[in-house]
Amino acid sequence: MTLEFGLDTFGDVTSGANGPLPHAQVIRDVIEEGVLADAVGVDFFGVGEHHRADFAVSAPEIVLAAIASRTQRIHLGTAVTVLSSDDPIRLFQRFATLDAASAGRAEVILGRGSFTESFPLFGFDLSQYEELFEDKLDLFAALIRNDVVTWQGRTRPPLVDQRVFPQLEGHALRTWIGVGGSPESVVRAARYNMPLMLAIIGGNPGRFAPYVDLSHRAHAQFGTPVPPIGVHSPGYVAETDAQARAEFWPSYKQMRDRIGKERGWPPMQAAEFEQEAERGSLYIGAPETVARKIAGTVKALRLSRFQLKYSAGPLPHANMMRCIELYGTKVIPLVREMLAEG
Repeated sequence: MTLEFGLDTFGDVTSGANGPLPHAQVIRDVIEEGVLADAVGVDFFGVGEHHRADFAVSAPEIVLAAIASRTQRIHLGTAVTVLSSDDPIRLFQRFATLDAASAGRAEVILGRGSFTESFPLFGFDLSQYEELFEDKLDLFAALIRNDVVTWQGRTRPPLVDQRVFPQLEGHALRTWIGVGGSPESVVRAARYNMPLMLAIIGGNPGRFAPYVDLSHRAHAQFGTPVPPIGVHSPGYVAETDAQARAEFWPSYKQMRDRIGKERGWPPMQAAEFEQEAERGSLYIGAPETVARKIAGTVKALRLSRFQLKYSAGPLPHANMMRCIELYGTKVIPLVREMLAEG
């Protein structure tokens, strides 16, 4: 099994010496984080798409293109692209352009989005949440697999013998489906024969094993080999367990409580944080601690990729840079050693 390691950020608005940084500075910092990820041997760097004040990145492809111009090997993609409120043709064109600029390193992770601000912003009706995603995914799948596309759906006019430019350079655009825990989404990914990215942001990662099993069964029914399965989860690496928790907890709680207030969740307590760190989906601690937990998840879920979401609300840029360095130089080699030892 080829195992890949990624890092994800949502471009969270971080804290500086005088308070929250402006969006422009956060974007420049994300670019530096992507460049460092490449330098320390990380395989993939993902940037989320949001349309709200607490996240700086609304056009991840442009940020990724800036990173591509300063890197050589790291693959670059989204985490995730909100396909339901985008135009599949324009999205394909942007990623085909990124793929050309990066010499074939572009990827896209498509999702419905857990935040819905993009729907009213771009004039889409939330009542069509499911229908828009299904229709647009069907069109996007046709675009990445055919030079000439004839397609008909329910939410936009049909295409007849349509060519879309720029064309891909001799390979398909690697396209993942992001799934938060819906069996229907797992089967949908299998139906389109696309890699599956499981967003596990709470609870024991082992509870997602049935979804992995479902993916294997669905591919058997469709007669297709099982493509890569990945996991996206939050975490943070520091020199010691105590340092990691002390640095990460205040920012993580602030972000979690801000989002939770919008969704009716109670404020996060320290005991819940500790439980997530010990037995849940929070990968936090010294390199060996984080590596041991990642290795366990990789084995339990038969993964081909693990992506650590290292940003957390106002967590400072300098802290994240150190986390990236430790992840690439310490955690990744340790995980490979642990898995090799069985």
